[in-house]
Amino acid sequence: MNPVVQAPTEPSASKSTLFPFLDLQAQFSAIRSEVTLAVEQVFETQQFILGPDVQKLEEDMAELLGCRHAFGCASGSDALVLALMALGIGAGDEVITTPFTFVATAGSISRLGARPVFVDIDPDTYNLNPKQIEPAITARTKAILPVHLFGLVAPMEEINAIAQSKGLAVIEDAAQAIGASYHASFAGNIGDLGCFSFFPSKNLGGAGDGGMVTTNDPKLADRLKLLRLHGSRSKYHYEILGLNSRLDTLQAAVLRVKLRHLHEWTMARRRNANRYRSLFAQAELEASIKLPAEPPGTCHVYNQFVIRTQERDPLRDHLHRAGIPTEIYYPMPLHLQPAFCYLGYQSGDFPNAESASLSVLALPIFPELTEAQQQSVVASISDFFLCKPLPKRTNSRLEE
Repeated sequence: MNPVVQAPTEPSASKSTLFPFLDLQAQFSAIRSEVTLAVEQVFETQQFILGPDVQKLEEDMAELLGCRHAFGCASGSDALVLALMALGIGAGDEVITTPFTFVATAGSISRLGARPVFVDIDPDTYNLNPKQIEPAITARTKAILPVHLFGLVAPMEEINAIAQSKGLAVIEDAAQAIGASYHASFAGNIGDLGCFSFFPSKNLGGAGDGGMVTTNDPKLADRLKLLRLHGSRSKYHYEILGLNSRLDTLQAAVLRVKLRHLHEWTMARRRNANRYRSLFAQAELEASIKLPAEPPGTCHVYNQFVIRTQERDPLRDHLHRAGIPTEIYYPMPLHLQPAFCYLGYQSGDFPNAESASLSVLALPIFPELTEAQQQSVVASISDFFLCKPLPKRTNSRLEE
């Protein structure tokens, strides 16, 4: 029997970190005057709800992604709920998704009375394994919800082919993947609907919560526009029951400033990822840790740089003592979370997701990360593996 996956303990107390895991202050210092001006202009207009900056951001996002429609909403979680509602998914329906993701992915399905149906991940990319999808499809299945985890687009060609053959919709959870691409198509513009989060830690993060839903389907676009505004086209008239899920104008103003810098920040993240690869190779650590995959035809945007090792917890504790910040995404797969116990899954049902939860570790990758800081990360990891005692030799000539 496979062991139950348990959340790791927090690292023991140590000195403060040498630098933050994500340095939003460094990002803000470079764009302070732009952000301040944008916010002041919103206060001058006093249009705080769905003001002109929201419409302009929606137009900018649609242009960036190459899609026809984009609608700002209150959060990435709401983006998922709105996308599911636009498709009419509700009680009794099933949506296939991954257990190795943030809770909002499956939580949005459950909130509507539908059932998340989990399938295992690819152990190399951590994304949904398309080979596992067809066996999970039933007469109640209405959609597939892949996650572009850590900034790497899921294998959408295979996922879309399955969906089209079975008459299913595809909703992309692109919360961590703005700007990522798959065979020249951008995340969020490959399925029927794309969902984005503007949580501050994302590659394009606001000054609070925010999200967006994208689509090329005019009927879905019309429904999304209704749903985010209580189901209303005109004041006090309601065609359907929707949500109060509007993107604040202040958030849109901040995001429009940051969107102008997104490409350079993405290139900086990719530069830092490549530098990590070079430094790990120089330290000859390939046998000790597994680095992130970037399959041919994809452009990874590294919302997280996630390594993998069977020594994850002691390594994390070692790094913490050295002042190196790390995070774990995610310490327990969703099918083993108490909130989803009603689904009836058990330990061992999705071994790749469970194994990943016990062995993944995210290293700092933010755009302003310096070469010296990356060198300190790799040096500390190298120290950990070099200082580990060698396994005791058995059946050797010295013991004969």
